[in-house]
Amino acid sequence: MEKIKLDIAGLSYSQTQSGAYALVLAESGGKRQLPIIIGGFEAQAIAIELEKMTPTRPLTHDLFKNFAQSFSINVTEIVIYNLVEGIFYSKLICERDGQVTEIDARTSDAIAIGVRFNCPIYTFESILSSAGILMDENQDKDNDDFNIEEELEKASEGSLGSYTVDELEVQLNEAIENEDYELASRIRDEINKRTSN
Repeated sequence: MEKIKLDIAGLSYSQTQSGAYALVLAESGGKRQLPIIIGGFEAQAIAIELEKMTPTRPLTHDLFKNFAQSFSINVTEIVIYNLVEGIFYSKLICERDGQVTEIDARTSDAIAIGVRFNCPIYTFESILSSAGILMDENQDKDNDDFNIEEELEKASEGSLGSYTVDELEVQLNEAIENEDYELASRIRDEINKRTSN
């Protein structure tokens, strides 16, 4: 399976999820973007490295880099390899003395570490086609008209389309149990849209 390179397009504070940020990854040389909701700590860790700021004491991801380098381990790439029920799965590809090892990681941590090693980020077509957002040709990713909340909602609605009605019913019950009424509402709308046809 051919990997698709992604670049970090930006970080945006999420208005709908308190304390959360949207990390937007852009298809290198393409028009699609992949928004990923991450926590505030990880967003800060990514932003600090992107802005080349030096904290007074090492952050957790800096500690990981220092530890890895002390043992001659290099992180060569980050791969976002799966998407299950809105959760992205990633791995660090590490190399030491010619031996390659893959380490499972949360996507936010993987990218926070990846930017410290200045390594590329990749994903696969299946993930970009199911969760990616197509940018308009006239739309600049830094344009103020770009509303990350609207785009995230469109992406989540699009990903719901890949489930059967029975699977959606199960997800609806889980969302209600978890008191995630926003998600429950979107799932209910998707079910209603299909059953009314």
